[in-house]
Amino acid sequence: MRFDFTEEQRLLAETLREFLAREHTPEQIRELWQSETGCSPELWSQLAELGVPGLLVPEASGGLGLDEIDAVLLMEEAGRAALCEPLVPSAAVGVPLLRELGGELADRWLPAVAAGDAHLAVGHAQSPFVADAHVADLLLLPAGDELHALEPDATRLVREPANDPGHRLFSVAWSPSPATRSAAGQEGRALQDAALDRGALACAAQQLGAADQLIDLAVRYASERRQFGAAIGSFQAVKHLLANVKVALEYARSLVYRAAHSVAREAHTRATDVSAAKAAAGEAALAAGRVSLQVHGAIGYTWEQDVHIWLRRAWSLDLDWGSGDWHRARVADAVIDGALPAESFGYSAPAQ
Repeated sequence: MRFDFTEEQRLLAETLREFLAREHTPEQIRELWQSETGCSPELWSQLAELGVPGLLVPEASGGLGLDEIDAVLLMEEAGRAALCEPLVPSAAVGVPLLRELGGELADRWLPAVAAGDAHLAVGHAQSPFVADAHVADLLLLPAGDELHALEPDATRLVREPANDPGHRLFSVAWSPSPATRSAAGQEGRALQDAALDRGALACAAQQLGAADQLIDLAVRYASERRQFGAAIGSFQAVKHLLANVKVALEYARSLVYRAAHSVAREAHTRATDVSAAKAAAGEAALAAGRVSLQVHGAIGYTWEQDVHIWLRRAWSLDLDWGSGDWHRARVADAVIDGALPAESFGYSAPAQ
């Protein structure tokens, strides 16, 4: 049994990393923060040429026809670059929702997303706000056990405050109707549950990338900043801070990759695996932010330093698609109370 990524999967991730390093620099991120939408249509079109928005779109609809195991490394690179584009709602969550709904909606919108001609926005029960709703051409919104598909002119958006200027949040006013209902009952609930798990997985993968970048920034600064005649990175206290957060990151990485496998293979433990990954990746990213800021000292709080770009992203990702606290509680419900299927290597809930 193979437990590693293929050469093709790693090559695709490396290609995206190199592209974003050129086309999505900290200077360009700051410019996007000041723009009206916070997104770049040109960058989205370039990502479409690389196949990123259409990664999970079936080949028959113009996509690559891949799965979450292929996508998880790309989401990690998006987090490393603090990508401002709506990759999670469009590519990671919206596309599989449309694929499972099928019919006219899928026929119309999947090719458009794969080509870079359309954005999707998806609401979920764990947040009162919808990310990137302002650039969406189609919104997929829950109402109880129902799932509704609406175009922008059927909604009214109000922008909400956010820590991360590259992550725009909106309240959406709308009215459910039979004409907009795409799924209901058990099917609607199952689609919403799957969407939540896919969104949480994508955020967890991005948290890995953000944590990696925060550690890299701290290491770079600690290697250059000198105090008492030596680089501060040579001090034992600084080494321990960086080593501890690196251990937390690598622990979370294995959980995120496991969760990607569970989502792609529709494992019965999917929800528990995703929540364990989201909680661990969130803890690692937040810890990396604290340590990077501490290593930089007071200068880390300034606009000119890049630390705050990824620190803000770590904060927003921790709250998106279920907070870290909510996902930890879901793991506890699974392992202790047996509320969800879970595979453990020690204590398990008594059989009901």
